[in-house]
Amino acid sequence: MNWSDTVASGLDAIRAHRLRSVLTMLGIVIGVSSVILTVGLGLGAQDRVRAEIDALGSNLLIVSPGSATSAGGLRGGFGSASTLTVADAAALADPTVAPDVAEVAPVTSEPLSLVAGTRNWTASVVGTTPAWSSVRGRTLAAGRFLTEDDQNVAVLGQDTVGELFPGGNPLGETVTVGGTPLTVVGVLEPTGASGESAGEDDLAVVPLRTAQRITGSAGASVSTIYVRAASADVLSAAHQEITALLTALHDVEEADFTVASQESLLETANATNRTLTVLLGGVAAISLLVGGIGVMNIMLVAVTERVREIGLRKALGATARAVRRQFLVEAGVLGAAGGLIGVGVGVGGALLLPGLIDQPVSVSPLATVAAIGVALVIGIGFGVYPAGRAARLTPIDALRGE
Repeated sequence: MNWSDTVASGLDAIRAHRLRSVLTMLGIVIGVSSVILTVGLGLGAQDRVRAEIDALGSNLLIVSPGSATSAGGLRGGFGSASTLTVADAAALADPTVAPDVAEVAPVTSEPLSLVAGTRNWTASVVGTTPAWSSVRGRTLAAGRFLTEDDQNVAVLGQDTVGELFPGGNPLGETVTVGGTPLTVVGVLEPTGASGESAGEDDLAVVPLRTAQRITGSAGASVSTIYVRAASADVLSAAHQEITALLTALHDVEEADFTVASQESLLETANATNRTLTVLLGGVAAISLLVGGIGVMNIMLVAVTERVREIGLRKALGATARAVRRQFLVEAGVLGAAGGLIGVGVGVGGALLLPGLIDQPVSVSPLATVAAIGVALVIGIGFGVYPAGRAARLTPIDALRGE
């Protein structure tokens, strides 16, 4: 019996037991689709994190204050102290001290209530300098950005505009924050971010002095200093210059601040995503293993049912190799078919899930091809024992067995 006859015989055997074949493939379908969706969710989460961090700006370094210790001895997390000042930002902007730093933008930020006419909305009020827009890589949709001489003005994010001025033009309108009226002079382009980073479009940017006056914060302290390196090639050098300069300015042996780059933020966030993806992928792989056991079980049943057929074929001259090949073909077809259907289910789920769970799903071509290959290998691998058992039957025992 040649290969074409073997394949045709295997397909006929599968068609003769359609329901059983479908149920056998179901385990592999579930396993393959689970692997595709699990890997897709992990990749989607990583893409989302990268997009959110890229929205912060290019070649960006974020300087945050250190941790504060309360009177009771409790130590807070990084960012709880007031160790950064406007003077620190001015020193970092000096090209003679930090030649690899292109621009610096000190920031103080606090969620506050904004009132426009009869509407009010709570958004992040960001006090900063005119360099903020270029450091953060933000552009304007309308109007202008802050200048050095500005006082009571504000530049709004798209989401804030939508809440306070639905369907209207906010330029020239007044927004009151903490009893201080601010004139809207500009509107930022949306970042296109979603989820947690959607706050990048829900903010009011005001002059630093105005924000400190509204919040009543200390005149010299800031919550964050954003630094843009001259290029991606000197990002590491800028990081070292910032650390050395601030350590000297604060006259401390151990840094009372932290400097984070986009890559370090991305790596930290993705490390968790990768761990969860591997964990969930392992669970999905177990379902593939269960599907393979199902294939073995059904093939053993098929051998038992077809003992007489095997004996007759051997009596007519079929070799053990030909019998083994026929059952391996059947198992391989079940595995491959289950893998292809599983890919279809997984890709379909990847298209539907983002609209249901607000989480991007990225289909990995490598994971898809690998899942089909694994399904085929599992089908054949778990068919080896039943096929070998069928091949070992002697004609006399097979014909007498039923």
